[in-house]
Amino acid sequence: MTKVVISGTGVFTPPNSISNEELVASFNEYVRRFNEANKAKIEAGEVEALSPSSTEFIVKASGIKSRYVMDKEGILDPDIMCPRLPERSNDEPSILAEMSVDAAKKAMAQAGKEPQDIDAVIVACSNLQRPYPAIAVEVQDLLGIDGFGFDMNVACSSATFGIKAAHDMVQSGGANCVLVVDPEICSGHLNFRDRDSHFIFGDVCTAIIVERADRAKSKHAWEILGTKLLTKFSNNIRNNFGFLNRTAPEAMHLDDKLFVQEGRKVFKEVVPMVAQLITDHLAENKLDPAELKRMWLHQANINMNDFIGRKVLGREPSPEEQPNILHEYANTSSAGSIIAFSQFSDDLPEGSLGVICSFGAGYSAGNVIVRRLAA
Repeated sequence: MTKVVISGTGVFTPPNSISNEELVASFNEYVRRFNEANKAKIEAGEVEALSPSSTEFIVKASGIKSRYVMDKEGILDPDIMCPRLPERSNDEPSILAEMSVDAAKKAMAQAGKEPQDIDAVIVACSNLQRPYPAIAVEVQDLLGIDGFGFDMNVACSSATFGIKAAHDMVQSGGANCVLVVDPEICSGHLNFRDRDSHFIFGDVCTAIIVERADRAKSKHAWEILGTKLLTKFSNNIRNNFGFLNRTAPEAMHLDDKLFVQEGRKVFKEVVPMVAQLITDHLAENKLDPAELKRMWLHQANINMNDFIGRKVLGREPSPEEQPNILHEYANTSSAGSIIAFSQFSDDLPEGSLGVICSFGAGYSAGNVIVRRLAA
């Protein structure tokens, strides 16, 4: 059977960073203005007063300390509280494609690949800029890649689902080398006026090269030993924005057109589901959790990751075994586990075993078991 490897990764990081302190100051100013403007209604019990946020609350709830964004001024302006990204003409590269090309070039350089070496492009992310033409086909064109491309959306699990699709294409002989790109502008779907979630997301783009092992030239190659996917329907994480919104104009501005979640329910239901997925997947491949040297988990919430690590390993995972990038990047949806893998994998020796796992809305979860090859 054809061996398949991840031979390169790349990360595009936006130039703007927002600290918790900056975000809280903006949010609390919005709260002050709201409560002042609605003082009479609040006192009459007609409107509920808004509660301020705090840096302590954010860190305790999530482990997040800052986030990168494509636009900072619009988010921090209490009158806007939304990124402002000017629409581009059809003759210009889309913003998702531009991010993707940057990350892709870095992954290709690490893997030692030229455009002619790549057969397919998959853009896998939570939110696509447009329905068609596919962002993946645009990325393919901008990079000068022959072959084909397509988009896919599995929310926060998009990257691992994309790796699964790429792995299966390579293993079946449908392609020799596939580029998987995950452009995430999560700030665009976040309600920055919601205290429970205004701090969650950041923007980023990651890229992964998946190819036949016998064609890999990289010193950073990891063999894919197995892939496993799982989905279960739930409304506890939802975004109702879509092309049919214009057919019901009375509902166009409702909050459910942005990211909404029932956080406690998500924690209670997703964490055991993901821990079981990883454990079962390892068992199916006759591997013991004790063999794991590293777990690159979805970077959504440090408390979720700590719980999953304990369930899988049967003990408290060390920071080296379960690296975290939330403090710098926040939740970047599907890209989070790939950022962690890209930043914290080169130090491991040949033969090291690890898992790349992502999970989120759907519910969806994807797990990829990898082993480090000789440098």
